[in-house]
Amino acid sequence: MKVIVTGGAGFIGSHLTRKLLKEGHEVLIIDELHPYYSVARKKRQLEFAREAGEFAFFQKSLLNDEAEVKEIFLAYKPEMVIHLAAIPGVSHSIAAPNEYVDYDIKATINALRYAGQSNVKHFIFASSSSVYGEQKNVPLQEEMATGNVVSPYAAAKFGAESFCHAYSSLFDYKISILRFFTVYGPWGRPDMAITGFIKNLLNNQEITLFGNRTARDYTYIDDCITGIISAFNQTERVGTYNIGSGKPIFIEELVDYLKQHFPDVTVKQGGFRQGDVNSTWADITKAHQQLGFAPSISFSEGLAKTIEWAKKHVSEIS
Repeated sequence: MKVIVTGGAGFIGSHLTRKLLKEGHEVLIIDELHPYYSVARKKRQLEFAREAGEFAFFQKSLLNDEAEVKEIFLAYKPEMVIHLAAIPGVSHSIAAPNEYVDYDIKATINALRYAGQSNVKHFIFASSSSVYGEQKNVPLQEEMATGNVVSPYAAAKFGAESFCHAYSSLFDYKISILRFFTVYGPWGRPDMAITGFIKNLLNNQEITLFGNRTARDYTYIDDCITGIISAFNQTERVGTYNIGSGKPIFIEELVDYLKQHFPDVTVKQGGFRQGDVNSTWADITKAHQQLGFAPSISFSEGLAKTIEWAKKHVSEIS
């Protein structure tokens, strides 16, 4: 299958590209290498992806290189588009909300348009658990996202989901909206909590916890990729699915897991951060029943794999 992956130089994108190549798909990546985090790191992630095989790569912006990107779509004629390109991060979205309108909504609209104009059959959109807002440590079912969000990042993702519905109607292609829950693992984004904690602990530094009894549904990267691939099985014209572990971990439990690898961990307590939610917890029933999605990596196993990788790639998380 011919696949375009936007944001393929990112954490999830590089892992996804490896998987697609190993399964025999033809892959084209579009990524502008946005400096939200190190461009050098993203180039290294492209090298990581290329270990699995060759792919086409275009350093282009979905926002600023519209004519060139449209031509890439029309010339390549993808059967599937997997749209991962976005600016992540709740805190940064509060400081620079207009960037999220540009990169998480406008860029998505362009990807949706070009997909339709190139007669794509299936468009997969990477959304976020943030669209559920604050819902007090309960399993989150897909219909529980109402737009009552608590950060500009979440608002942008929820808005982009609406455009997915609109363009599926306009062009009559299949769309999968996948709501990812706190993805972690090797090559994890440097601004994510687990990556930051491991970096500090490897440098014999304390870690800071923001809030008490907060919980996250941590999803190991391999399970996230399994979730994306499982969306290939979607039969509905538009389907929305949670991709998570289904087992939230409280921050205090995370510290206990870390102590198994770093017995001398020192913890500093910080305040609750604006824009964060107290908990995320994926109800993955729908994804399991309709897509066959089933996560297989326990949190203890995933954390151990991440720490093992980090010890061998200290410079990559610095």
